[in-house]
Amino acid sequence: MKYRVLVVDDDQNIAELIRLYLEKEMYEVRIAYDGKKAMSIFYEWTPDLVILDIMIPQMDGYEVCKHIRKAGNIPIIMLTARGEVIDKVLGLELGADDYIVKPFEPKELLARVKAVLRRTQNSDMIKEEKLVFPGISIDKNDYTVTFKGKRIEMPPKELELLYFLASRPNQVFTREQLLEKVWDYDYIGDSRTVDVHIKRLREKLHDEMGRWEIKTVWGVGYKFEVQR
Repeated sequence: MKYRVLVVDDDQNIAELIRLYLEKEMYEVRIAYDGKKAMSIFYEWTPDLVILDIMIPQMDGYEVCKHIRKAGNIPIIMLTARGEVIDKVLGLELGADDYIVKPFEPKELLARVKAVLRRTQNSDMIKEEKLVFPGISIDKNDYTVTFKGKRIEMPPKELELLYFLASRPNQVFTREQLLEKVWDYDYIGDSRTVDVHIKRLREKLHDEMGRWEIKTVWGVGYKFEVQR
């Protein structure tokens, strides 16, 4: 299968460099230099993955990310030149699957692209991946979470993190282990990525969780605790 990748960056040199490396790996690539053009290509072409710069004209990367998330679960890797925590956190909260800081090594970008697409491909395999606990069901077949009878909107990475923890009840994982298992590569970066996703999950599932909860194990990491 030849994957389609939409690259959105107003720096033509960077965009063409990304295209060069992706096409060498047999990806089909299209480029947009502003947010409005990116959305036009997105709706016409339906890419399998979007590499999205934050600082782009006409519609910034955050707005583009929000529009893509409303359209579905197409994975997004965000690019940021600043590398500030606030940029990363906001991008993740809006539903980005990953981020990478400029300047970056092309090999690192390729590794992340392959990891994200591999997760997407694996999620499309036909198999029963549904967990049910009191008041909640987590279904990886159609990427839905139902909490107290209501469907909860949740970006793919949040759902995958929730599913991973819930599929191993009462087992404690460090942030580094969660980055490796859920993000699917040896992650060198800010472990705050996990904290942001946990915070968002708790905000959505905060009301009387009852016999289960996403619990912090101080000095270690997190677990999906189920009362025995």
